[in-house]
Amino acid sequence: MRSRILGIYVIAAFVLLLIPIAYTFLFSFNETTRTNITWNGFTIENWLTVCEQPEVCVAFGNSILVGLVATIIATTLGTMIALALVRYRFKARGSISLLLFLPMATPEVVIGAGLAAQFLTMGVAKGLGTIILAHTMFCLSFVVVTVRARALSLDPSIEEAGRDLYGSPRQVFWRITFPLLLPGIIAAALLSFSLSFDDFIITYFTSGSVQTFPVYIYVAAQRGIPPQANVIASAVFLLAIIGTLAYGIVNARRAAVRRGR
Repeated sequence: MRSRILGIYVIAAFVLLLIPIAYTFLFSFNETTRTNITWNGFTIENWLTVCEQPEVCVAFGNSILVGLVATIIATTLGTMIALALVRYRFKARGSISLLLFLPMATPEVVIGAGLAAQFLTMGVAKGLGTIILAHTMFCLSFVVVTVRARALSLDPSIEEAGRDLYGSPRQVFWRITFPLLLPGIIAAALLSFSLSFDDFIITYFTSGSVQTFPVYIYVAAQRGIPPQANVIASAVFLLAIIGTLAYGIVNARRAAVRRGR
């Protein structure tokens, strides 16, 4: 009886989570010119003319640009910080570790309001630069935590073996340490990009007149979201699903090859 109740609960939770996604995907095929609230008929024209609403593509491009730049900077700095915290002993090491967790525990509205006030005090004009700076700041903590966990799991004897074979510090890092850290670095980069691309609250406080995709959706919701926005959202979801399936298939094939050996 308990297993049935649990099964019903899981199914209901999945249905509740998938309803907004199904609605977004379905209404990307809605035949409409202004608002996309009521169903008027099926068409694929929205998918063929996705940039007919230029502000949709501009906002989407801004999100991609901010996400990529913030991810590259945060991943690079976060990896170095994580290695420093794991491999070296220095003063205030514990305090730095604690401070790195604060952005993860602080509400985004507090971070966004604080950054907006700081930019205003310093006389910095809000735009893509301030968005990238803000996203890099809050993504940095997630990168450090993810890469640090990977670094703690490494066996130091592997690197010692490389040094025993007369490998220079650079050779040991790039040929041994970095490949072992790479899964954690990739995971941290993907997490950073998804957090940056999806962020609204901090972006809203630091964007000025620049609109990213989440900000555009919020503003457009007041007058009706165009179907092209549904198209882009559906495409991003489908790409994520395809990427996940491809990764699973590749891993399954690799496991099958290893078992065959």
